[in-house]
Amino acid sequence: MVLRILLFDTDGERAHALEERLSEPGYAQVFRAEAGNLAQAVEQSKPDLIIIDMSLPDRDALEDIRQVAAARPIVMFAGTDDPAFAQEAIAAGVCSYNLSGVALADVKPIMASAIALFQRYRHVETELAAAKALLDERRQIERAKAILMKDRQMTEPEAYRWLQKKAMNESRKLVVIVAEFVAAHEAGQRGAKP
Repeated sequence: MVLRILLFDTDGERAHALEERLSEPGYAQVFRAEAGNLAQAVEQSKPDLIIIDMSLPDRDALEDIRQVAAARPIVMFAGTDDPAFAQEAIAAGVCSYNLSGVALADVKPIMASAIALFQRYRHVETELAAAKALLDERRQIERAKAILMKDRQMTEPEAYRWLQKKAMNESRKLVVIVAEFVAAHEAGQRGAKP
């Protein structure tokens, strides 16, 4: 698969050399971005990877990075060794922060590791979101059972079976039935208060 790379570099000569190195047949298609138009360039080129090389990175650049970092891995090369800025860049979504002047031969491994880190991070985010959703579903089910146990004097297994049967009878997911049941109960509680 040919990588689509968006290259943003403040040094035209360096950008040209990197573009030539990466544009080897079958490896990558390189697009260049102009200063201040990172989000627009990302929208137009739809890259698999973004490379940003700046002699003097600034906080405005980090804001641009935040806007596009959620969907694509970003490799940053900076002209200064500033640990505080490196931390801010990583927090903004940069997958790999490096000093400018890296040998061209080292750029591909840096890119590969940034892509791998990004994919791993996305996988962990997806798993975390699924775990949170499952936990929320469990909490809702426990809440619904508690309501049934209190209002209808059911045991916990009876309450759970009641919810399952309602879901089966209506051919809907248990989580949907539970959410509606809890919402209706809470709306009724608010309406009953003077």
